[in-house]
Amino acid sequence: MRLPLYWIDAFTDRIFAGNPAAVVPLERWLPDELLQRIALENGLSETAFFVPAKPSDESLAATAAETAHATSAKAGDRSARFHLRWFTPAVEVDLCGHATLATAFTLFTQLGEAGERITFETRSGPLYVRCLGSPPSEANAPAGRHESQSTSATEGGARIVARQSDERLELDFPATPAWAETDPAQGAAVAAALGATPGWLGRTRFDLFAVLPDAATVHALRPDFPRVAALDCRGLIVTAAGGDGCDFVSRFFAPRCGIREDPVTGSAHSALTPYWAERLGRTRLHARQVSARGGELWCEARGDRVGIAGHAMLYLRGEINV
Repeated sequence: MRLPLYWIDAFTDRIFAGNPAAVVPLERWLPDELLQRIALENGLSETAFFVPAKPSDESLAATAAETAHATSAKAGDRSARFHLRWFTPAVEVDLCGHATLATAFTLFTQLGEAGERITFETRSGPLYVRCLGSPPSEANAPAGRHESQSTSATEGGARIVARQSDERLELDFPATPAWAETDPAQGAAVAAALGATPGWLGRTRFDLFAVLPDAATVHALRPDFPRVAALDCRGLIVTAAGGDGCDFVSRFFAPRCGIREDPVTGSAHSALTPYWAERLGRTRLHARQVSARGGELWCEARGDRVGIAGHAMLYLRGEINV
């Protein structure tokens, strides 16, 4: 069986940067064991698999969140729907931002999706992705929009009309705010794992959340990965106030999921955005993840939701044989 595969660098406007994700479109779900083996063979931090949603799917009944989004969407916009799952080389995960961005980018620019918005049904509920314009020159400037340009090509006898790849895409995710971690043993374990003492330690639905004194400390971290893997969490978010053109910086370590350091972590910004919005006193923020590959994100706090925007780039398009 041959399956299409797209390798997308997410949260970057150039290849060899951002966070690479594999995207595999499916007509129907394959066995979970096979999906996991494909993700392991790909060797990337996440592989995304998606199938078209059927109109009769009970899981697609309108929710309060969907109704709220529908009222704010432009009249006449078509929202395509898909079921989406994410696998690391080791496990299936509940939420992944960069692979969601990569999947939407693939649909918009490679597979001819013509709507303004895509809805993904996931283990974390409905997630929404829409097209934006170019990034604002300042973190608090209104996000610009422009009319989508398109190109066309013929592939397999079908005419594919695709957007240009220079648009930003915005994820609309549930906020996952951090609360204070009060167990001194956890604080000691995190300090030992990082080789640095957090000024504040919190916990989110998925992760531990460590705030360090400054961006230089975040850059310089050399974690003890066996100690990080022993922490009681999916992963460890490390952050500090930014500088040099961004509002805050972060890194993300998840050896328990088979990822020593994630290059850019969209889902972590579901927690980072409300935290820094409250402390900096504004809702629109420019974030930078300072891994070796690095990535840029434009975030907006919206109460119980967050907007997380960025670019993506196609690195590879091909087929796999399974």
